[in-house]
Amino acid sequence: MTEFIQLATTVNDEKKANEIASVLMERRVVACVQILGPIKSSCWWKGKIIQTNEWMCLAKARMEDYEKIEDAIKSVHPYVLPEILAFPIFGEPKYLSWIHEETSRSMT
Repeated sequence: MTEFIQLATTVNDEKKANEIASVLMERRVVACVQILGPIKSSCWWKGKIIQTNEWMCLAKARMEDYEKIEDAIKSVHPYVLPEILAFPIFGEPKYLSWIHEETSRSMT
């Protein structure tokens, strides 16, 4: 298993996406957050297909911090059931080291 993850969450408001990014950065549980959007989303919700514009937050973090990140996102996310997905990442060693350094407990 990898030590690092990329998390994705979507929200239907750009200001809320920026708020999620700020909360994650301020709590220093992620090294960076990229916000993409608007993107077109289609999904089943309560028996109906809905389509909406959303903004996606992609965050790089340590696997061990997943629960802290999930809690932080839920504390400001407006959805009843927010999408919070984590994917293991592998990559350039110096970049992964940077993620590790930026989420260091000694910096908080």
